[in-house]
Amino acid sequence: MPVPSDQMLKDVSVPISMLAQPDRFGGQIRRDCLQGDLIIRKGKILGMAQSNLQTQVQYLVMPKLTECHVHLDKCHSISRMTGIGGDLRAAIDAQAADRAAWTTDDIRNRAKRGLQELIASGCDVVRSHVDWTHGAEAFEPPLAWQVLNTLGQDYKDEVTLQVAPLMGIADLANHDIAKVTAALFAKTSGVLGAFVLDQPSRRQGIENAFRMADQFGLALDFHVDEGLAEGLNGLEMIADAAIACGFEGPVLCGHACSMANLNRSALTGLIDKIARAGLTVAALPSTNLYLQGRVDGTPDRRGITRMRELGAAGVPLAVGTDNVRDAFCPLGQHDPRQSLAMAVLAAHLDPPFGDHLPMITTNARQALGLAPTFVDGAAIGDLLLFDATSTSDILSCAGRPKSLSDVLKGEIA
Repeated sequence: MPVPSDQMLKDVSVPISMLAQPDRFGGQIRRDCLQGDLIIRKGKILGMAQSNLQTQVQYLVMPKLTECHVHLDKCHSISRMTGIGGDLRAAIDAQAADRAAWTTDDIRNRAKRGLQELIASGCDVVRSHVDWTHGAEAFEPPLAWQVLNTLGQDYKDEVTLQVAPLMGIADLANHDIAKVTAALFAKTSGVLGAFVLDQPSRRQGIENAFRMADQFGLALDFHVDEGLAEGLNGLEMIADAAIACGFEGPVLCGHACSMANLNRSALTGLIDKIARAGLTVAALPSTNLYLQGRVDGTPDRRGITRMRELGAAGVPLAVGTDNVRDAFCPLGQHDPRQSLAMAVLAAHLDPPFGDHLPMITTNARQALGLAPTFVDGAAIGDLLLFDATSTSDILSCAGRPKSLSDVLKGEIA
């Protein structure tokens, strides 16, 4: 008996990794996708009817993308800087010098450009970090915090913009600063974020971050161990703190470059802790490839986290774009597909490429505290349509995605 359908989109492929129940979806397996005619009823995906396997697939359908880690306050500032190039410390100093001249209009114009690029790339959720102030000034939000929160409201019908503070972990070691700022974040972003490197008080700051997150119901987001120096152990401290307090909220840990220093035994022990703590690790290939492993000549270390080992152990992974055209990464564009493609090359993530798509969709959403969107049962407004025949096409970034709902309504040819 035919399945009732309001609409049917013929000759479509859907990555198997983008389905909650692929065995019940229908269609026919073709490499890492299911192929067939997409059945839509009452604006939602019902399943897939079998089609002629000899017919060439025309489209690929998948959920909208999630950008888990960008810096819209800094982006598109490189063209006014001189003498840029160097390691993380040099980038921090150069961006700080540029920040001294930031105005409301300057921040808004650059951030708006970046956010529009992310929307055009197919994102419906974006988390942007904002550099926080330090010391006595840390009690008050910086100008960029206000600008980006306003921008998020202006674009709320097109994208969910989570604005996450990037505080110094030494400031969070101060109980008064930690409590005042956490109360502010509970009323606004719902996220507490911090930069953890080699600060002497980092353990106290991390423990305070978990206490405040538990008290105020916040998600946590750490820039951690962004370097290849020996002795960086912030990621292990975060895992220990999460396990000790039984924290149940989402914890996203970006960078984790120093995992590359660990021998097999130490790496296995750390990954076991990360898994038990329920952390998600975000690889940020563009910035880490540019800044890490700097030597006088050509670098021979990649600076990217241990994606293959983490993935093999079942640790959730995400990929973020990080910096775009600023002191930390002078090139690039805001596009999660491009970032994932770079991670595939840098970390030797082999085909099938559909296996890696959760890093910019379902895994990334969950890392931001949101329910994952799968194609089966999804509203058409939450899905993208690509003129693509394979997942390799998707990561080759050929062509811009279209909103499936707009295509079906005839708004896009």
